[in-house]
Amino acid sequence: MSVAKDGQSKLTVIPLTLALANAGIVRWHRHHKAVVGHRFSLGVLDEIGTLRGVLCAGRPVARMLDQDLILEVNRLATDGCPNACSALYGAARRAARAMGYAQIITYILESEPGTSLRAAGWILVKDRAGGGSWNSGKRSRSDAHPLGFKQLWAGWP
Repeated sequence: MSVAKDGQSKLTVIPLTLALANAGIVRWHRHHKAVVGHRFSLGVLDEIGTLRGVLCAGRPVARMLDQDLILEVNRLATDGCPNACSALYGAARRAARAMGYAQIITYILESEPGTSLRAAGWILVKDRAGGGSWNSGKRSRSDAHPLGFKQLWAGWP
């Protein structure tokens, strides 16, 4: 097992197909299902080539956000490998910059600390964003995900 100078395993970020990313989401994500589409997906491999985490980035879920200039990390899931989340968030931020996006965002549960986002250079924009059900009289939806408030984080490319 190769170890980086800081004592942690060496991680490598790679591009992934949507199918492979969704397989990781189904396997590891605590409360969300696979995504329907994406702009791109990334994976992180450990030093022996085992997939340890996945990230899907796509259009913002909120309709009022610019669908062409803002990118949203819609899913991130790992098997608990140290630094895998930070590696994926950092790589997504760099990719968004390289692709010309004005901003990259993500939402996390209010109960989550955001340590990986902070380590990857992201900034907490708004605490207690969103929350509640998307169910309405005009469009019935079943909510299988947590309905509490979220934190909005941004990584300006």
